[in-house]
Amino acid sequence: MFSDANLSAILLTTKLASIVTILLLLISTPIAWWLARTRCRAKVAIEALVAMPIVLPPSVIGFYLLVAMGPEGPVGQLTQALGLGTLPFTFSGLVIASIFYSLPFVVQPIQLAFENINEHYLEAAATLGASPLDRFLTIALPLALPGFLTGGILGFAHTVGEFGVVLMIGGNIPDVTRVVSVQIYDYVEALEYDQAWELSAIMIAFSFITLLLLYLFNPNKRKTA
Repeated sequence: MFSDANLSAILLTTKLASIVTILLLLISTPIAWWLARTRCRAKVAIEALVAMPIVLPPSVIGFYLLVAMGPEGPVGQLTQALGLGTLPFTFSGLVIASIFYSLPFVVQPIQLAFENINEHYLEAAATLGASPLDRFLTIALPLALPGFLTGGILGFAHTVGEFGVVLMIGGNIPDVTRVVSVQIYDYVEALEYDQAWELSAIMIAFSFITLLLLYLFNPNKRKTA
């Protein structure tokens, strides 16, 4: 049986990853569509900006988000003016930090799926009088579904596996910001290896299932891995 602390960390992590994944799919869709269709010269720079969390150390992202959302930061001043307080060390702060940190893992698969759509399908729909919105909803989205599935799986998994960013932004507050990765860290610090083994085994199983689903939904990924 899981301890109360472990169960709480698992439930909180699942809640965080679910909310972040839904928000990321909503945010990433217009970004990916624009990147896939635009001929703007700034496209490469924007793609690099979106992809930066892949190469930046989590501590760097966490630091800048902590400063921005702190009492003296622009976001922190705005949230305080709105009567919302500050975001660091809250669940809402974890959600925002996770969105920034996992954004490229959702945008890139969806962008690639949009880019692989045969332009003739969209052109044919246009000649039949379909509006841009109709073409997007009835043709582009269904054809790009594998990209959405891949992006959703990667976004969820990446959020579950976060450590540095969530520790800097959320701290270590039970039932509020203590996710699984932080809980494992606590156990190791306290030399409670039995508990650490239990949670780590769950994370290994989760990672395997995630990759299995990813390969099932995207066979081409298996061929290039």
